[in-house]
Amino acid sequence: MKKKVHKGNGNILVFSLDEPHYALYLSEIERVIRSVEIIPLPKAPDVVSGVINFHGEIIPVVDIRNRFRLPSRDINLDDRFIIARTSKRLVVIIVDSVDGVFELDSNQIVDAGVTFPYTEYLSGIAKIENVIVLINDLENFLSLDEHKKLNKALSGDKE
Repeated sequence: MKKKVHKGNGNILVFSLDEPHYALYLSEIERVIRSVEIIPLPKAPDVVSGVINFHGEIIPVVDIRNRFRLPSRDINLDDRFIIARTSKRLVVIIVDSVDGVFELDSNQIVDAGVTFPYTEYLSGIAKIENVIVLINDLENFLSLDEHKKLNKALSGDKE
């Protein structure tokens, strides 16, 4: 399966989970907020920690630690929530810290699908100031089945 190459500007928001550095394209980011209470969502996919209420909008929280097989840990007050938009919905991603916004030229980004074809959750890899940054493919964080299960959980469907 060929990876999509991000079109548009190369502005990325870099964040950390333990030691590894990850990023999302700035065009996908709605905002970054301080951690808030996560409300469990029964029958949600395992990768969904729950939901938050952000200005009256209920947004699912995706546990990317789970997705990347990183050790789980409790949320602390210093954590940040990245509210990002996929083609299907808003999602929240819990991160340890936000390192900043960086502008990259297209030649600074290696297509992850070409170099590392087994990395379905990554769209690219970049090197910023001698640090490797893994650029996430937000569209692939949830599988089709997980989207369906999440939709049922959010609607309160009992099936």
